[in-house]
Amino acid sequence: MTGKLYVIGVGPGDPELLTLKAVRILREVQCICVPKGREEGSSLALSIVEKALNLEGKEIIEAHFPMRKTKSNTTILQHSNAPDCELDTKWQETIETVYSKLNKGIDMAFITIGDPTIYSTFFYLYDKLLELNPELNIEIIPGVSSINTAAARANLSLSLADEKIAILPATYTDNIKETLERFDTVVLMKVHRVFDKVLNMLNDMNLADNAVYISRAGMADEKIFKNIRDIKETDLNYFSVVIIKK
Repeated sequence: MTGKLYVIGVGPGDPELLTLKAVRILREVQCICVPKGREEGSSLALSIVEKALNLEGKEIIEAHFPMRKTKSNTTILQHSNAPDCELDTKWQETIETVYSKLNKGIDMAFITIGDPTIYSTFFYLYDKLLELNPELNIEIIPGVSSINTAAARANLSLSLADEKIAILPATYTDNIKETLERFDTVVLMKVHRVFDKVLNMLNDMNLADNAVYISRAGMADEKIFKNIRDIKETDLNYFSVVIIKK
């Protein structure tokens, strides 16, 4: 009998935002798989969990996820400086490690920042695991997303009545202007690399005054800017959100 895999959203940074269900399952499982990427260095997800419960005696498996943004759902995320063969090997190692534990009947958790269903690393593994065994028991435990946290920390309503919301990775700037024209609220994720371009676009559309920038929402060093023109380069961060509400 194979073990069960729990995919657990641990929230954006504040350990008090972990759900009761997440904490219960993390206490029960023997093994926790921890994703690590170049952007994070160490595992932020693990540091959140460690502040909420004692992990003594649990097996912690660190899974390195080389990443490069892609518009294709079928393309594996890649680190832009690494050879493709090396990337495939690293991803395959993670898949095999997780599957081997489950195949031994060990229940395990795969933790991910925020919510597992929103731009989550895990879904690049999901199909591959089911290819190995379509009968695998995988349960996804939702978490508080950085989007909800950012809006709450900035005291913003994301939508009321019939207002429409759009969520975009800011690096795909080709669609932002059109989206801003069509939607009442637009959330731009991870704006740090294209902030100047986004700011110029918002100024051109007379929407800069409607934008709020939230960096590291829910973390100890959180920053909120109601006037995004005040943002300096040192304020930009990988974990950043811009919310534009017309």
